[in-house]
Amino acid sequence: MAEDKQEKLDKRYLDMAKIWAENSYCIRRKVGALLVKDKMIISDGYNGTPSGFENVCEDEDNKTKAYVLHAEANAITKVAKSNNSSDGSTLYVTTSPCLECAKLIIQAGIKRVVFTERYRLDEGVKLLERAGIEIVHSV
Repeated sequence: MAEDKQEKLDKRYLDMAKIWAENSYCIRRKVGALLVKDKMIISDGYNGTPSGFENVCEDEDNKTKAYVLHAEANAITKVAKSNNSSDGSTLYVTTSPCLECAKLIIQAGIKRVVFTERYRLDEGVKLLERAGIEIVHSV
């Protein structure tokens, strides 16, 4: 019963992360992320350029610019500027985390990651598993 309730919550938060991804100006891939703790959204993020930069994610060759921030990084840095703590939280993200974001997730104390789409590289998920973080691939 509790597992079924958690599954429903996971799907709802992922649906919200998908909607949040639409805020991204990136053309190649739009990714959204929500940080949830005690059934409260404590932070959100989507992939894009740093504050104060033009909202253009790709260069003239349609490659993602090196300084584009991932949705997870935006959500984690946003919560760091608030009075909330991500320790023990769940990250809902529309695409599985890359290796760099996985490192941030571990350091932020996030205990659970729920995602829908698999990223082409799986090093990030492998690192999270190695760190003992619960991974849920929800379709």
